[in-house]
Amino acid sequence: MIEHIIPLTMVLCLLIGIFSGYPVAFVLGGIGVLFAFIGGLPFAFLKIGVSRIYAGVIENWLLLAVPLFVFMGAMLDKSGLAQNLLYSLERALGRKRGGLAISVALLGIIMAASTGIVGASVVMLSTLALPIMLRENYKPELAVGTIAASGTLGILIPPSIMLVLVGDILQISVGELFLGAIVPGLLLGGLYISYIVFIALTKPSYAPVSTSVRAEGSLAMALMRDLFAPLALILTVLGSIATGMATPTEAAGLGAICAMILAAINRKLTLPTLSSCVRETGNTSAMILGVLVGATIFGMVFKGLKGDKMIENAIFFFDLGAYGTLGILLLLIFVMGFFLEWVEISFIVLPLFAPIVAGLDFGLGLSKEQQLLWFAMLVAVNLQTSFLTPPFGYSLFYIKGVAPPEITIRTIYRGITPFVALQLFGLALLIIWPSLVLWAPDAVFGN
Repeated sequence: MIEHIIPLTMVLCLLIGIFSGYPVAFVLGGIGVLFAFIGGLPFAFLKIGVSRIYAGVIENWLLLAVPLFVFMGAMLDKSGLAQNLLYSLERALGRKRGGLAISVALLGIIMAASTGIVGASVVMLSTLALPIMLRENYKPELAVGTIAASGTLGILIPPSIMLVLVGDILQISVGELFLGAIVPGLLLGGLYISYIVFIALTKPSYAPVSTSVRAEGSLAMALMRDLFAPLALILTVLGSIATGMATPTEAAGLGAICAMILAAINRKLTLPTLSSCVRETGNTSAMILGVLVGATIFGMVFKGLKGDKMIENAIFFFDLGAYGTLGILLLLIFVMGFFLEWVEISFIVLPLFAPIVAGLDFGLGLSKEQQLLWFAMLVAVNLQTSFLTPPFGYSLFYIKGVAPPEITIRTIYRGITPFVALQLFGLALLIIWPSLVLWAPDAVFGN
């Protein structure tokens, strides 16, 4: 126990530093350097850390996909495509009870496969759909819950920035991760829509029939026109990866170019728009890569102080079996999601938990690579849930930032609760049936 005092203190200082509000990248790196000296690690150890940062971050070709996907999502957010698609979906479904909420959920699924950025998706859906849903007398809790849950699908459904980083951390093919996320993403979207239909049938006043549906021109032509752009982008990015024609980084470049072309066709590609997208890309990418640099130092020092052995010994001490151990790890990640963002959780815990999961025997006949791919997807769904869980779910604050004053944070908390339960139900299905994750990668790439 004595030998674990320093790594335990290191974790405690990390939590204090994060809750202090100081930038997480500096907290991670600073604590790592400080405890390297406190723990008596040689100075040459930090030199190795510099080499790791250079080789693992600066020279990492895969990480170039991060700013490209961010730029693609930002450009699509400003292109006006989502607004046109929402109007078309509302025309198709608005005459049905709960149809507007289903339209919002479908738009969230489609835009998630086009942008991959949670903040942009949630703010976009809130700005476009929330005023309409409130005007149509939807229950505020159902409106904000639908928007928050649908918007967060952007972190799971490919092309997802989170999956790019998780693939790099766990050394898993990003192409296989993208394919593995398709069924879980659609499963969660289907659960949201099923819940909306259930509410519409059992509590009609919560999801009334829309009364102000616009009806200009042919509905079929409008749907084909408005669906063409996002579907073309999805096929360009995912299709080029699945067929082996492009790496994830090259596919991200294609996606960025296609997003600019679509914005130009929609007459939104102006100098202010381009400048705003570049600035947003720089800010987001700098935050992510800054955390990655700090987490590299923290993780290296933590392992140097035998912190990984401390966690491994603590988990196996309880001898809960493979599924019990998996449940404990997912529970820890879920609880961390109440307070931390997915970037910090990914870089801090995944390098520590992955070797533990790879060594477990679930009796499923999976290879080590398949087991890690399955675990990565369970973590991805768990991390998506972190955007929705009070008190610090980021999607909840995104909505609050653009919602009218009558939508209180308490209303948002009540509205998101059933969707968090659906998330956990979906996670349980993925644990019970790993084939939901592994089917698509096996079909394309083989075992």
